[in-house]
Amino acid sequence: MPEPLQRYIQDLSHRVWILQDQTLIAVPRKERTVPVTVTLLPCKYPDLLEKGRGDPVYLGLKEPNCCLFCTEDGEQPELQLKERNIMELYYQREPVKPFLFYHNKSARTSAFESVAFPGWFIGICSQGGCPLFLTQELGQTFITDFELTAVH
Repeated sequence: MPEPLQRYIQDLSHRVWILQDQTLIAVPRKERTVPVTVTLLPCKYPDLLEKGRGDPVYLGLKEPNCCLFCTEDGEQPELQLKERNIMELYYQREPVKPFLFYHNKSARTSAFESVAFPGWFIGICSQGGCPLFLTQELGQTFITDFELTAVH
């Protein structure tokens, strides 16, 4: 079984992901800001998913025990947190697409594309302080590239 990666996630302007009232938001990193620990766990069945889009991963939070999840709400997909153990998702008999993201890595950054909604990426607004959401606008209006940093 692969070892889950535990990371802090931030954008290139050092806005980190934190949990506020059961919602993930991105805020400027300050001395007392404690980023949420994100667990990345590869999908057990990458062969059952589209090739060439990135490494399929589940994204979970260490505390509380929940995972990022994509659902349709009206006309466009929505990013939510759902109480779920990431290991339960890993051991399912097939990929659990609403919980999976294609992890696209470049030299320094990572982008996360929804498996259930191809072409939709995790994004944040450029000023920070807003909830994470799904967007189709890669690196234009919204920030979709993130750095993964080791948890200390």
